Amino acid sequence: DTFTAPPEPEDRGGVEVIVSPTSDRLQLLEPFDPAPRDAYNDLPVLVKAQGKFTTDHISMAGPWLKYRGHLENISGNLYLGAVNAYDGYEVGFGKNQLTGETQTFPDIAKAYHEADQPWVVIGDENMGEGSSREHAAMEPRFRFGLVAIARSFARIHETNLKKQGMVPLTFADPADYDRVDEDDRISVLDLPPVPGETVTCRITKPDGSTFEFECNHTFSDEQVEWFKAGSALNIIRQKSAS
Repeated sequence: DTFTAPPEPEDRGGVEVIVSPTSDRLQLLEPFDPAPRDAYNDLPVLVKAQGKFTTDHISMAGPWLKYRGHLENISGNLYLGAVNAYDGYEVGFGKNQLTGETQTFPDIAKAYHEADQPWVVIGDENMGEGSSREHAAMEPRFRFGLVAIARSFARIHETNLKKQGMVPLTFADPADYDRVDEDDRISVLDLPPVPGETVTCRITKPDGSTFEFECNHTFSDEQVEWFKAGSALNIIRQKSAS
């Protein structure tokens, strides 16, 4: 209801937006497809951040802002400022679960994306505080991030994640944050989310043992439809087309 359409051309189907294939600052945005239900099973943990995890830790500003119109290029900064909760890593580095290598978080995200491997990100308190930077939600979704679980979220970032089709959840017991180990796989069992009901997640350890924990969410009925459609923008596009 906040979208004002431009004047309709006589031949709408004949309108083409052309971007130079060599441009490193502009890229046409492709719609985010809804993920199949089984995509939420056995997700590797791309990042478990410790302490501050602001929008600037998630999507750094500075020289990266020149790529705001090129989602793939700006995703080169994804989680570069994140402090890994596991010992032995420099800031912005973690373990690639596909290869076992230590790499930067944006390189791991790119590798997962190219391998069609969805993933989950774990945050601490007030994840996404700071500016209302939408790239902090667009970049992980572009790189096939499907779920964000934190002790708590900054409200705007939580909403931005929903808009892009991600599932932000908060630990019902904040102490469960400490139970997530580096090589764990996480399955989200109760999707789509139901307003007013908790979501059950299951952790599978490398030895095959499992345990479940509960998460809360703040999805409204309308936001559940964003999730089902793949993003809020897909809903707007569908309404505009009809």
